[in-house]
Amino acid sequence: MKKIRLGRTNLMVTRTSFGALPIQRVPEKEAIKILRHAYDSGINFYDTANMYTDSEEKIGKAFTPTMRSNVIISTKSGGTDYKTVKKHLDNSLVKINTDYIDILQLHNPTELPDPDSNDSSYKALIDAKKEGKIRFIGITNHKLHIANLALDSGLYDTLQFPFNYLSTEAEFELVQKSSDLDIGFIAMKALSGGLLKNSRACALFFRQNPTAVPIYGIQSMEELNEWLSLENQAIEMTPELEHTIAVDKRELSGNFCRSCGYCMPCAVGIEIKTAARMDMLLRRSPFRPLLSDDNYNMMMKINDCINCGLCKTRCPYELDVPNLLKRMLEDYKEFYELNK
Repeated sequence: MKKIRLGRTNLMVTRTSFGALPIQRVPEKEAIKILRHAYDSGINFYDTANMYTDSEEKIGKAFTPTMRSNVIISTKSGGTDYKTVKKHLDNSLVKINTDYIDILQLHNPTELPDPDSNDSSYKALIDAKKEGKIRFIGITNHKLHIANLALDSGLYDTLQFPFNYLSTEAEFELVQKSSDLDIGFIAMKALSGGLLKNSRACALFFRQNPTAVPIYGIQSMEELNEWLSLENQAIEMTPELEHTIAVDKRELSGNFCRSCGYCMPCAVGIEIKTAARMDMLLRRSPFRPLLSDDNYNMMMKINDCINCGLCKTRCPYELDVPNLLKRMLEDYKEFYELNK
């Protein structure tokens, strides 16, 4: 399986890598089976986070100590102070059943920590590296200016940021800047939160941008085998792929919900990360399951919104979430009446 050098870490990671957020939704036995099949097929890079419920535990149970040296594991801490990050790291080591993490990433901070503060999250990473608990220091973000500041600081070995063929010119420039600085670039949202449905088009995009390492979110053996099949194929641009990409860019251009989930939890229990992109799900997915009683009730929760505004302040894309939800509800009700 083809590998990519992850910047100055000098880690050689497979260009088809494993985003382990979705396996938290998979029963443990099946998740372990998926992870081991990925390992047996040559995938060597697995990205998770301590906040992904039991994702770390499933990785820990899938990869035995004898397998550990053959895989590269990155995880994340959302801690904003020294003590919390060290606690998260120690918990991750236990859950993953390892004595070191290859890349520990600060998880979507709203601002960069002070590297000179003894109580900062960054100081925790430095000390953990000295202790041999981590090998490299990374950061993830959804905001372009924070990502650029992280690159400019020179303090981080890797940057994880959304990147796919819907990305803006500024985001392409970010990838190039990362390459110029020899900082490893890990591409999250490679399928734009599941809205990009043509895996062939997505794989082709990353072959055209080979310094970005996509971590595809995988939650089924079928999805894994699809990516493995593409890994062994030569992929060239065709009129069909050009049409698919053009349609996606037209329909998904501008500001839309990426389903990152940072707006949650909602004070009244609205499932914002699903409800806020319901119009696109109805157009781009089999819509019948979206008209179920459970899904209908989920959308009706929008009526309970108390306009606290927390979701709006948390959105890394600065979307007007309350008004977006109201629009999604009206669209959904109209679609429901026409198709139920």
